Amino acid sequence: MSGIETLIAVAETGSFTRAAATMGLTPSGVSRAVARLESRLGVRLFDRNARATSLTEAGRRLVADVTPLLAGIDEAASNAAGASTRVAGRLRVNCDPWFASLLLAPRLRSFLDAHPGLMLDLVARDTLGDLVSEGFDVAIRFGAPPPSGLITRKLLEARIVTCASPDYLARHGRPTHPRDLETGMHECLLFRDPATGRPFDWEFHRQGEILTVAVRGRLILNDVATGLAACLAGLGVAQPMMLGIDECLRSGALIDLFPDWSDEYFPLHAYHPSRHLPPAKVRAFLDFILADVAAPSATETGRSMPMPARPISPA
Repeated sequence: MSGIETLIAVAETGSFTRAAATMGLTPSGVSRAVARLESRLGVRLFDRNARATSLTEAGRRLVADVTPLLAGIDEAASNAAGASTRVAGRLRVNCDPWFASLLLAPRLRSFLDAHPGLMLDLVARDTLGDLVSEGFDVAIRFGAPPPSGLITRKLLEARIVTCASPDYLARHGRPTHPRDLETGMHECLLFRDPATGRPFDWEFHRQGEILTVAVRGRLILNDVATGLAACLAGLGVAQPMMLGIDECLRSGALIDLFPDWSDEYFPLHAYHPSRHLPPAKVRAFLDFILADVAAPSATETGRSMPMPARPISPA
């Protein structure tokens, strides 16, 4: 097992030196353990150069196969020790930046207070990446799930709203119909789809009808918070998720332009790599997200998903 454990440590840390530090070994000891494993399997598991250490395709497959088995062994050992409900250790979470900053962080105190033995490693970024090779326990992402072997659960659906600032409307006039955004009289703030690299199309949904509008804009963004700041500054019309901006709408800092065309929703999903029952720390985190973050946040600004008895367990 030592070779497999060393493989996982190097995959999670991305470095033979860092893996050695976490395992209490020397870097040469880690290198020898990996070399013995590669020799036994007859494949190269890592590509190594002066700047980076990364898994080969064979290495990624092996990590994906053995991680659930190791998690199952850990879970069985915890159960045998009577600690199946103990939430402790490091929980590494890959999270959408918008959700992390506006919705998750303000509510984290109760979760951390409830689990003093847990260390939360929260990484906010706009891509899912490879959860296994990067050592993530769980991910929280907006958008349609990509094809993968990950276990996926929908947490909520966030309403899309089309809005602008009073200053912008004073200068450009208020559009009365989504088609008015095609006339050339309006500047729209375009948001880049991280999956395609192109700006998202603008759609308007009403009672099953979907209207696609060819908007124009000179500003393309890839960060939702920057887009919101630009909209508040009067740079153009935007289509953000209503989650996190409801106070701007209530105060009048932003104006909902087409309330009759706001039936479009953007899903938020949780992902984890194991097809077996996830560890107690992952289950506790997802219970918290569903009950304390997703459900309250969706009350006025979206639709929450029913909370299962065992959140995110395989179907």
